[in-house]
Amino acid sequence: MTAGLMALASAVTSAADKPNILVIWGDDVGRANISAYTMGMMGYRTPNIDRIANEGMIFTDYYGEQSCTAGRSSFIMGQSVFRTGLSKVGLPGAKLGM
Repeated sequence: MTAGLMALASAVTSAADKPNILVIWGDDVGRANISAYTMGMMGYRTPNIDRIANEGMIFTDYYGEQSCTAGRSSFIMGQSVFRTGLSKVGLPGAKLGM
């Protein structure tokens, strides 16, 4: 029983040490649409996202794929679009897809 309690305590400690990662994904949302990136200069106000950015970290260096299908497949699979094979917009019933 003592070993079980020690294992549980270890699991709780290691879970608390892991970072929280939040990904906010939207269609047709550019860098200028989030006020945390533009310091409010573009007229958009996103106070909740700004608060998350101010309390944590902000992602500034990235590469966007040429289509939503390519970007989503790369993100979900964790692989290059050349490995997923999904470089074009996906169509319903296509032979290639996830």
